[in-house]
Amino acid sequence: MPGIVIVGVQWGDEGKGKATDLLGERTDWVVKFNGGNNAGHTVVIGDEKYALHLLPSGILSPGVNAVIGNGVVIDLEVLFAELKALQARGLDTSRLRISANAHVITQYHRTLDKVTERFLGKRQIGTTGRGIGPAYADKINRVGIRVQDLFDENILRQKVEGALDQKNHLLLKVYNRRAIAVEEVVEDLLSYAERLRPMVADTSLLLDEALDRNEVVVFEGGQATMLDVDHGTYPFVTSSSATAGGAATGSGVGPRRLDRIVGIVKAYTTRVGSGPFPTELFDEHGDFLRSRGFEFGTTTGRPRRVGWYDAPITRYATRINGITDLVLTKLDILTGLDEIPVCVAYDVDGERFEEVPVNQTDFHHARPIYEMFPGWKDDISGARTFDDLPLAAQDYVLALEEMSGTRISVIGVGAARDAVIVRHDLVD
Repeated sequence: MPGIVIVGVQWGDEGKGKATDLLGERTDWVVKFNGGNNAGHTVVIGDEKYALHLLPSGILSPGVNAVIGNGVVIDLEVLFAELKALQARGLDTSRLRISANAHVITQYHRTLDKVTERFLGKRQIGTTGRGIGPAYADKINRVGIRVQDLFDENILRQKVEGALDQKNHLLLKVYNRRAIAVEEVVEDLLSYAERLRPMVADTSLLLDEALDRNEVVVFEGGQATMLDVDHGTYPFVTSSSATAGGAATGSGVGPRRLDRIVGIVKAYTTRVGSGPFPTELFDEHGDFLRSRGFEFGTTTGRPRRVGWYDAPITRYATRINGITDLVLTKLDILTGLDEIPVCVAYDVDGERFEEVPVNQTDFHHARPIYEMFPGWKDDISGARTFDDLPLAAQDYVLALEEMSGTRISVIGVGAARDAVIVRHDLVD
């Protein structure tokens, strides 16, 4: 079973990096197939903590080949800063390969992201301002800059000129900002070309050959299902395909090569940015979850919005992605609560919805219908088998499994690398 996709079930920050790391020594390749440096993974290895924003988390595992696929947009400054930071800590980054077809985030993408978000006022999406959306917009509009363009200066200059013809009019006449010089952008991008060249490859071919050799390839999604540009809480979403289908298009690997879809879900719910969030908490329980779970963005440092577990969202993500296994993270954060509410359905203007409403207006007005579960007081961070958990914690997990539509195969019970309970092997 060589092709494994890892996707977020909620609005991101579920702990996908730890799940990838869990596969560890049995993984030969880890592929980032969407997004950019607008999200991060935090991985704890021993006493060391690593915060990755653009690089696949598999780069931390010795012998694993790390791939940035064609579905990613790359900020080259961030890429080389992350590589330098890892090298300074003694990590080998020589196995990184980057798709020649991946698009590049430029200076004008970052500028446009910030000014357009401010221009929206109360209608802000809540972007990170890192140029992700404008880079994807250029890709769709067919005026984007790809990694391979950096190796042909004439082509690069022509493409930058074409892109800035329109964008400088916007900056000057709509946003009252200075125009950006073509040469300024070209020189900046060319400054990375020679360092980048040894890493660039036909990564679709490399991955296909690896799968033919029955090597284990893990496809690591950025963001999550509810932020997917097609299936998330549009328009409060990211600009890429963060669901399992995006693994095929974002890596150049056929969907029949994807054998197992692993969904990562927290034992409660969080999100960053604007948009509907039915179980959001504004009381002492929200403060408890945020402080205990250290719910602050890896990339932005922003406090995350927090809420109780939402079973309809998990069922929705299971269906959209074809999830075969769930990894339930941060169960330990709930320790100490007397009762734990779980959203089992929604009330929308007096009508009960068992599933996520297809109409965004309905979802925006959805109020959670809760079922209450007993809490537990015992420290569970040392649990390594399901039977080690208090009965109340076991009952909570089993109830979530029944509501979610697929099995919970792994349970996270602490921040440490080995603080997991494995109920079903993810590679079998």
